[in-house]
Amino acid sequence: MDFLSPEEWTAVALSLRVSLWATVLALPLAIAVAWVLARKEFWGKQLLNGVVHLPLILPPVVTGYLLLLTFGRRAPVGAWLYETFGLVLAFRWTGAALAAGIMGFPLMVRAIRLAIEGVDPKLEQAASTLGASKIWVFATVTLPLILPGVIAGAILGFAKAMGEFGATITFVSNIPGATQTLPSAIYAFLQVPGGEASALRLVVISVLIAMGALVLSEVLARRAAKRVGGA
Repeated sequence: MDFLSPEEWTAVALSLRVSLWATVLALPLAIAVAWVLARKEFWGKQLLNGVVHLPLILPPVVTGYLLLLTFGRRAPVGAWLYETFGLVLAFRWTGAALAAGIMGFPLMVRAIRLAIEGVDPKLEQAASTLGASKIWVFATVTLPLILPGVIAGAILGFAKAMGEFGATITFVSNIPGATQTLPSAIYAFLQVPGGEASALRLVVISVLIAMGALVLSEVLARRAAKRVGGA
């Protein structure tokens, strides 16, 4: 426990909290969007696909600024959330979770979409002919087959959320104990004399978490491929 200072532990704990909530909240929508992109043909499909992947190609600062324009205290959506639910996102850890979830969303959708496309549609059609509803078919046939892909997508989204910096610092700033996540803490330590040691310790933690997530995601992706291939 002496490896990190209390301030460093706070940043790690906040990052884990933000990343967990970002993943939990984004995952259901990612599954729905991935299923639509994998199974449906409609006008505007490529536009939807482009919007989903936009956070991957936009500068993160741009994404953070757009979030500020949309969810800021005086912004249209932000003002409505505050007046209706008392929810404040800008300059709060909840906003950090929103920013991290948006940045990790494309990775989730891509992993889950590939898993869905690997499932033979005939299996779903066979269940439908037996009278099962679309929701029941998805829950009992599709979801079990794509579960490793869903888990892999969630892990990738979680890892991306842990490393998110640009959108987060633009939307919620870098407030120690409130919005200062791992990347923000590393940046802050590098700006003060003598902070290199603290920054290095947090870098080690970040690398270990990222590598662990990537390895686990790769293992689950291979298991998903074998499972679908043997179906």
